[in-house]
Amino acid sequence: MALRINHNIGAINGHRLLTLNDRLMTQSLEKLSSGQRINRASDGPASLIISEQLRAQVASIKQSITNSETAVSMLQTSEAALMEVNQLLTNMRQLAIHASNEGANDKNMLEADQLEVKNSLETVDRITRQAQFGTKKLLDGSTGANGVGTGAGVEFLSATPLTRASAVEGYEVRVFQLGERARLVGKSALTQEMIDRGEQVAISEGGKTMHFISTKGDSAEQVFGKLRAELEGSGLDLRMVVHDDKTVEFVHNQYGSKFDFSVSSSTAGFLSQEALTMQRASSGKDIEGSIGGQFAVGDGRVLTGGAGTRVDGLKVLYTGTKLTDRGAGPDAPSAGRVTVYQNSPIFQVGPNPGQSASVGLLNTNTRNLARGVVNDAGYENLNQIDVRSLKGAQSALVMVDHAMNELNSIRAAMGAFQKNALEANLRQLRVNFTELTNAESVIRDADMAEEIVDFTRNNIMMQSSVAMLAQANQTPNHVLSLLK
Repeated sequence: MALRINHNIGAINGHRLLTLNDRLMTQSLEKLSSGQRINRASDGPASLIISEQLRAQVASIKQSITNSETAVSMLQTSEAALMEVNQLLTNMRQLAIHASNEGANDKNMLEADQLEVKNSLETVDRITRQAQFGTKKLLDGSTGANGVGTGAGVEFLSATPLTRASAVEGYEVRVFQLGERARLVGKSALTQEMIDRGEQVAISEGGKTMHFISTKGDSAEQVFGKLRAELEGSGLDLRMVVHDDKTVEFVHNQYGSKFDFSVSSSTAGFLSQEALTMQRASSGKDIEGSIGGQFAVGDGRVLTGGAGTRVDGLKVLYTGTKLTDRGAGPDAPSAGRVTVYQNSPIFQVGPNPGQSASVGLLNTNTRNLARGVVNDAGYENLNQIDVRSLKGAQSALVMVDHAMNELNSIRAAMGAFQKNALEANLRQLRVNFTELTNAESVIRDADMAEEIVDFTRNNIMMQSSVAMLAQANQTPNHVLSLLK
């Protein structure tokens, strides 16, 4: 056996192993104290990259859940205000029904009805100004798509979150075909002979019918008066025009190709070309045109921007009555312009860029509701309704019904957005949060049972290494025995 004192190889090996065991012991203590298997990049570079990415996703999903819950709260606040507006509209409709009871109402009663209608309109406008979520106004148009039309007959109606904001000068509106109403013009005048013979008129419109027979001895004016009263009482959405030559024309109140009617008369040529044969009126026409050079769909007098275009969902009403030398195509002269301001709220509902959703809120100002609605009194918006006359009360019913439809449509859109875009997304986000947290835990968290086993082993090895190093340091002492 060789004895050396300059280099104690056994002690050097013992020290090396002691250092190794000390490092392993330190790692075990770190994992047990932190509860994590990956504490620094050196513990697992690839695992660190994956787990850090998962951590970022988990944190982003957690914030997305909060964002979605806040969005739901905002929509519920908006709907609560819309419910109040809808209740006020219901009250106004009831007042218009009461005011239409012309036979029993006097001037004071009508004034009281109009006063209450005016108060309801003012309340709607007050709700419009005051409804807010935090400091954000909800129903004044600042949280939706708004616009303004310029040019004779061009009027902005509405837009959706898909409609892109226009430049300051707006989108150019070109009209190739005017919206028209279905009409039927009689060729022959009403004579006393026809009246005395019992002229029969039958009209069918929208699933409703009317049948009229003239009374012998009545004058033409009496027949026209009774026919007009019968027409109004039957609920047909038609208007009768009597010309100076005692010919009659029937015109549908609504514009567009989907509104039509049929008429017959017992005298050929008075209304129908053949006696006692239903004849369809000349069809109405939908407006044709473009918005901002993009495809637009016509419905009555309303142009709607085509899907997938810059003007997707933009509705423009054109009430012009002439198309002087317009022609079709992109070279047709401009009818006007419409400028769009896009303020629809955008909600970040996902953890990554582009994972957002948007919904537009309605401007419930009474000057913005029920615009472009055909009515006998000529009201341009809900704010103008006046129930102090029969015509005004009947027209107020039409305007209020249209305003209620607008409110119900936006409430339905908000409900669908809340149910499908937010609440369904919330459920998915919570599932993703659970699964991604589990994935990160599998990669990064320590298995405490396994780490305790390793700690026990490393602890024993540490104590053994210390003991063996002490023994190795004693080996050179044998040289002293030789010297003795």
